[in-house]
Amino acid sequence: MRKSEVLAAESVACLNKALSHLKDIWEEIGIPEDQRLQRTDVVKKHIKGLLDMMISEEESLRERLLNSIALCRKELDTLCMELRLPPFEEEEGNTVLQLEKDIRTRLEVMMKQKKERMHDLKTLKEQDQDLCDILCTEPYCIDSDAVPSLEELNQFRHHIASLCAEKERRRREFVGIKRQIILCMEELDHTPDTSFERDVVCEEEEAFCLSTENIAMLNQLLNQLEVRKSQNEVLCGSYRDRIVELWERLQVPQEERDAFSVHMAGSRPSNIQALQEEAERLHELKLQNIRNVIQAIRAEVVAYWEKCFYSPEQRQAFAPYYDEDYTEDLLSLHDAEILHLKQHYEDHRELFEGVHRWQESWTLYLELDRKATDPSRFTNRGGNLLKEEKQRADLHKNLPKLEKKLKAQIDDWEQEQGREFLVSGQKFLQFVEEQWELHRLEKEREKQERQMKKTKQIEEEMLYGTAPRTPSKRRFLGANTPGKVRRLNATSVSSANPNSTVRSAFGGTLCHSPVSRPPLSGSKPVQPVRTPGRSKPPRMGVLERNKENVSQLNGTSMSARTFKSIQI
Repeated sequence: MRKSEVLAAESVACLNKALSHLKDIWEEIGIPEDQRLQRTDVVKKHIKGLLDMMISEEESLRERLLNSIALCRKELDTLCMELRLPPFEEEEGNTVLQLEKDIRTRLEVMMKQKKERMHDLKTLKEQDQDLCDILCTEPYCIDSDAVPSLEELNQFRHHIASLCAEKERRRREFVGIKRQIILCMEELDHTPDTSFERDVVCEEEEAFCLSTENIAMLNQLLNQLEVRKSQNEVLCGSYRDRIVELWERLQVPQEERDAFSVHMAGSRPSNIQALQEEAERLHELKLQNIRNVIQAIRAEVVAYWEKCFYSPEQRQAFAPYYDEDYTEDLLSLHDAEILHLKQHYEDHRELFEGVHRWQESWTLYLELDRKATDPSRFTNRGGNLLKEEKQRADLHKNLPKLEKKLKAQIDDWEQEQGREFLVSGQKFLQFVEEQWELHRLEKEREKQERQMKKTKQIEEEMLYGTAPRTPSKRRFLGANTPGKVRRLNATSVSSANPNSTVRSAFGGTLCHSPVSRPPLSGSKPVQPVRTPGRSKPPRMGVLERNKENVSQLNGTSMSARTFKSIQI
């Protein structure tokens, strides 16, 4: 008798023993006959389900083996064709498991052969590509996707050997021409400025393309360097004549002339650059002082324009700022303008600083409001979330106060000056209202997008059905106590402090989000702000459903405990 049959008999005996034990327990407890039948049926279904699952797993194993045999046989036939080998022949009388093992072993051997050949082919193609890049020739013609034969691989190796010999011959020719070019560049003090020159002089010799075209370009480069040498001599002569003339006109001391005399001979590029810079310096020497002063004043004027919120039209009104004719009259106009701007800023410093504070607070408020809608903020564990919420609430409360204070200051300023206070060409209060309106419209747009998304989700659920949602944590139905049920009912109909979450007996939540504060307007009364604490009480339908659910929980506690005893 097989061991498997013995184990099967022992399993039947264990089952009978367990059923007999259960029967004794039920008789001792005094469970009625109808409930015994129910419990026995539960045991039968459990055992039957376990056996069905085991049978299904074994059948699945058989299907996997058959599928593996079919797949391996298909791949094996393909490999035999690629490697030009006879097809695989199966042995008679093998089991499914042994057949699968044999085919898989044979497949691994042939795949290893294919991998070795493809690796050799890849290595040879890389060597061929490197030689072709250097010699600028066409690559060797061979199919990269097909598995090559041993003869094809040998022919490929002979081709690469011939390319290596040709490479060494051209290398010697290139080195001789390169040496002549480097000597010529040293005489001209020339730095390679083109990609070809850098490839010749700076790059490694192995990286240079040894083609006949490049050899011809090397000779052409040598001729160009000789022509440039003669041109540099002519250019240096013209610069020297101009410098001597300016020295005389500006009465430059002899000490400065002697210090520069090192560049008054030679035609290297360094001499050309020094001569050009000296000529430009002498040409701008007369205007240098006036220009520097005017440019410094202009930088200060721009800074005060920013502080005083000048519009582009106001800035363009000061035409001397754009004048490039640096004269004493132009300097006087800039001095008068900077004095006017300084006095204007000092007279109304508090107002301008208040506007700056509002802009900074508004920018920070928008940034915090944007972060408040970012779901990733809940992954923060450093306490920044509470800080940002508190900071955002403070800004939302203080911004209208600052706007009200600035409004009073602006009214006084406009009455005193007899004109409107503008920020970048726009009334400040109008600018503030526009910012709030844009912020409100953006919030409405986001709200509409969420509503559209929710509507679309409901339509999809109505069309395709609702996906089951498994709660993260559920209590056993029979585990509720009367005290806990009373606390759950009390929680479902009570509200917490503002911005709190109201939890029902089944884990539902009701969240209240704060409402954005409307902008401050000088002509419109301030609308009352709806605070988060003014939430509506739960509807009566929800309370009735909660009570009904709790009663059902209490009614099913006994059956749950009975089911728990069955599991034990």
